[in-house]
This record gives sequence, structure tokens and C-alpha cells, in this order.
Amino acid sequence: MRSNRAKVRAGVSVAATLPMLAGALALGIPAAHAADHPLRDLLAGTRPAWATAKADQGATSDSAQVSARVYLAGQDAAGLAAYAKAVSDPKSASYGKYLTARQAQSRFGATEAQVAAVKAWLTSAGLKVTGVTRHYVSVTGDVAAAEKAFGTQLHNFAKGARTYRAPASTASLPANLADAVLTVTGLDNAPHMATHDDRLPPPDTVFRNAGPFSSYYGSNTASTLPDAYGGKIPYAIKGYTGKQLRAAYGAGTRTGKGVRVAITDAYASPTIAYDAGTYAGKHGDAAWKTGQLRQVLPTKYTNTKACSAAGWYGEETLDVEAVHAVAPAAGVTYVGAASCMDNDLLDALGKVVDHHLADIVSNSWGEVEAAQTPDLAAAYDQVFQLGAVEGIGFYFSSGDDGDEVASSGTKQVDSPANSAWVTAVGGTSLAVGKVDTYLWETGWGTEKANLSADGKSWTDFPGAFTSGAGGGTSKTVAEPSYQQGVVPEALAKANSADGNRVVPDIAAIADPNTGFLVGQTQTMPDGRTQAYSEYRIGGTSLAAPTIAAIQALAQEARGGTPIGFANPAIYAKSGSKVYHDVTDNPTGSGLAVARVDFVNGYDSTGGLATSVRSLGKDSSLQAVKGYDDVTGVGTPANGYVESYRRR
Repeated sequence: MRSNRAKVRAGVSVAATLPMLAGALALGIPAAHAADHPLRDLLAGTRPAWATAKADQGATSDSAQVSARVYLAGQDAAGLAAYAKAVSDPKSASYGKYLTARQAQSRFGATEAQVAAVKAWLTSAGLKVTGVTRHYVSVTGDVAAAEKAFGTQLHNFAKGARTYRAPASTASLPANLADAVLTVTGLDNAPHMATHDDRLPPPDTVFRNAGPFSSYYGSNTASTLPDAYGGKIPYAIKGYTGKQLRAAYGAGTRTGKGVRVAITDAYASPTIAYDAGTYAGKHGDAAWKTGQLRQVLPTKYTNTKACSAAGWYGEETLDVEAVHAVAPAAGVTYVGAASCMDNDLLDALGKVVDHHLADIVSNSWGEVEAAQTPDLAAAYDQVFQLGAVEGIGFYFSSGDDGDEVASSGTKQVDSPANSAWVTAVGGTSLAVGKVDTYLWETGWGTEKANLSADGKSWTDFPGAFTSGAGGGTSKTVAEPSYQQGVVPEALAKANSADGNRVVPDIAAIADPNTGFLVGQTQTMPDGRTQAYSEYRIGGTSLAAPTIAAIQALAQEARGGTPIGFANPAIYAKSGSKVYHDVTDNPTGSGLAVARVDFVNGYDSTGGLATSVRSLGKDSSLQAVKGYDDVTGVGTPANGYVESYRRR
């Protein structure tokens, strides 16, 4: 399952990016011939790491049902990766020579003959083909048929407190189909879901922020509360608006005119048009024009309970309102997935690429790297590469749990932000001063201490880590060439002497304590009435649409020509004045805000809770001068948007 986070290069090395073909995949797993299956090739990565001999609970019943997807490699998988690299590299002669969706499909997509051969193989094993898309062939059938098709036994394995089905050995396919098949998913039935890590409860019931507030950073000092970090601290921001964010990140007069941004999440808020229009009117944003906000939705939704569907409504609301606030003239297309499962999210991304719905795609969801299996990583990378050759850039939030140790017990990054083919967006705490002046930023990282009963001290100061921008070094993705020479070796080689992908690439506002104000129709405490209400929100799910909107401004600055996969261009500007070089202690003294919350989340009847929230305390991650694993190369400054102008 994937989660929505409210609150994610000059050339890409081939080792980091070639998709799996005939058993080879981007994570560096070599192709291998199946010695025990003559004339068959292994589909590396199809046996999950948790399917160990120790966890084996025995064979799955032959009559149990399997639903799987066989992803198609297309005509020239290696050529797709190579062209995606060249077209994205400002130093390449092919830079910016994008293909249309039709041209990309014709040049790199699967042929009718390949699809027919794959279908014939699957049906001959006794599986039923249930669907064919440009990306995969979906099938259903019993375990016996799946075992015959994929040359492996399916067993039940203990995974934590649950038992799931998975291949007992690496799946394989007939060798003559190796060039046609990328990978297969669905042979294991452990949940593959995304989640949203917004720093609020799901907004089915109204959520409100208690005051006092600051209208800009430092405007309201908590003079009656105890000192923290050497002095009095300000109250948390009520919620920045688009005007303040545009000023902070150097929007200038750009509005994103002529550019379209896509947003992918699961499900769809039934009140998004009303909420977005109401919010824009209340906060001075340009009114939405007819056709400016579009939605592309599935015919039906699934897994609504497992995915907490209503909790995703706030994610869509944040993403849509943030993009419009920063790029008020840009078109916005919301592409809702049928659920938070990886397969459905892949379908949503595929729609963007297949129909070129936008040049810029904001994605505020993900899961820890350890939960992503190599088969899914290969399927995601193929979509991202197809997007790159069409001039489409994907922006993913990097996560809201810092190094993930507190949440998962293991230091790791999130996926798909770990892909070498996406722009991972990290997060900051942002200080905007009077008359919308940019003051400073820290890396986003929060330690929370509570006010004592007598109000004279902070009981557990500085408190425990609660949240922070995701980042760190991948364990599975090789170092892309665009990071070489910019990312310090201590980070790149933290998990391997050969070097790995480091997250994030760039950053923007994320800290909920210096967050963004959103407006959404929510259910009132009586459980019956619904009404529009506003609240402050943050997370790297705010950072991702903010950067996507800034990229829309940059695309406008270059005359509307798509930026495409932006990482090579982003890293080419590293160390220049177009970025704020964010550090954790920009003022030389500790920074924090005071925050007062309703205990019940919506009014004072349940009491108030007062706390001090630190800025710049992100688990084991640190924002330092130069590139770092909290903010990447930094945040956009004055000059960033115009640096994309063609000269």
C-alpha cells in the first residue's frame, strides 16, 4: 500500500537505470538463465525478500486464485533508458528533443506480435487474460496454472503476524519471450499499498487549529510561556498563503500560464471544485477558469476500507490548492487512482504518460524502500522513462518520518522517491517575515515537548522526535551520474563502495508548524453536517506540489517548452545563487515555535494542549552547507525560475 503525504540528473548511469529485461533490472540484479528450467529465463526480483526458507509454511492450495500482471518490456528497453537519459541531459545533443506519446509508443512500446505471444504463453498454461494495456497483460487463474506459467511453486510464508503467498523460487518465463516481458507482479499477495503521511487525522471529521497564531514568522511572541532555546519563541504560523510562498521562492510575475500540472493520488474528493474555488476567493488567488481544473477518474474504486479512502480527500485538496496558489494560471489535472495499491497508482501514472495529460506531475505518496519489491520498482521506472522521453517530469515527496528509524526500525529512504528517474522533494521549515520577506529556512525536523501542568516549564524538553523530511541513501538504487560530483561521497557510499542514489534532490516548505493553509469541506462534530473549514497542514506532500508549481513557472519562463525530467538541470545549477542553501541553524541559535492544539481536534470542549516544536531537528539527518539529505541542493531562490529561460 502506498501513502499520500500531506503534510520527494546531468546523465543517468546505465547501471542505475536499465529496466529489468530478461531478468535484469535497475537495482543491479543481473540476468540469469534458469538452470533448473531449460530454455527459460529468470524474472529476477519476483521472489520477495521475506519469502525465506525459515518463514515457509508450505505449498499454497492448487485451487487458490491468483491475479497477476505481466508487464511488457516493449521493443527496445535499453534504447528507452538511453534516450530518456539523453533527452534529459542539458549537455546532450538530444536534450529537449521529446517524442509525442504516439511516437514513444511506436518506438518503444510493445508490438502486437509481442502481446500476442505473451497472451498465448499465459493462456496455454491455463490462465485467463482479463485485460491488455500498453503496459501489461493482466491474468487470473488458479495456483496450479500460475505455477505452470511462471516455473515456480507458490508457498505460504509468515510475514510478521500474517501469512501471505509468494513464489518459493524466482519466477521464470520461456526464453523466447525474454525480450517481451519486463516483470510480473501479483505472484505474492502481500499488500502493496501507498499511504499518506499527512500530519493530521483523516479529515472525515472536521480538523481545526487552535490559536494563538503568528500571521508571519515571529509576528506573535509567546510571551507568557516558558523560554525555549535561550529565549521567548513565536507562536506557530496560522498557515502561509500563496502570496507568501510565491514571494519566498521567487515567483516574480510568472503565473504558470500555458502549463499543465497533473496530480496523482488515490480516490477523489467529491467537493474539490467547490473547495478549491472557495479557498482561492478567500485568499486572493486568481479565480479558477472554466476547464482549468480537470479530473481523470476510474470507473470504480476498490479497497476503500483498507486504504482509508476519505483520508485521501485532504491530500487531493492540499495538492490542488497549493499548485494553484503558487502557479495560479497553470492548468491542473487530477488523476485519481482506484485505490492506494501500487497497481492502481501505476495505472494512474500510466494514464498521464499514455495521454500526455501534463508536463509536470506531482505525487504526494509513497512507502518505505524495504516494502518495495524489485518487480514493482521495474514497472515504476519504465513509466518514468517513458515520461522522460515525452518531456514529462515526476516529482515525489520524500517522506515525513526522517530517516524512518522511529517508524520502521530501519534507516532507509522512501519509494518511489528513491527512483533515479524522479525528482525527490525534501522539506524545510520556512520563515516568511513582514511584507512577505524571505527570512530563512531550516531542514524540517520536529522535536516536541509539552507544557507542564503549572505552565512554568516544558516537562520533557527538548522532547521526542515526531516528524521530519525524509531522506538518506538508498540500499537498492545505484548512484545516478547526475549526482556524482555534487553529493558528498560519505552519503553516496554510505551503503556501498560503488555508490547509491541519495534522496532528496530539491526541497520546499514542509513543516506543519510553518505550513500552508488549506480549505476543505469536512464533517462537523455532530456527524451529520458538512461545511467548508480551513486548517494548517504540512509535510513533504506540501513540498512536492509547491515544487511542481514552481517548475510550471520555470516552464513558462522558457516559453512553454517542457523541462521534462529535471534532475540533470537541477544538479547542473547546484551551488549557485538560484538556490537557498538551507542549514539547520541559520540564525546561530536554536529555533522553535509554540503551538496550541485542541485535544479533540476541533474545539476547546476537550481542552487545549500546549507544546514547543523545534525547527531543524530531523532524526539523524542534517541540513548543512552544500548538498544534504534533508534538502538536497536547496530550495528555489530569486533567479531560479528565470534560470530556465532559453538564452
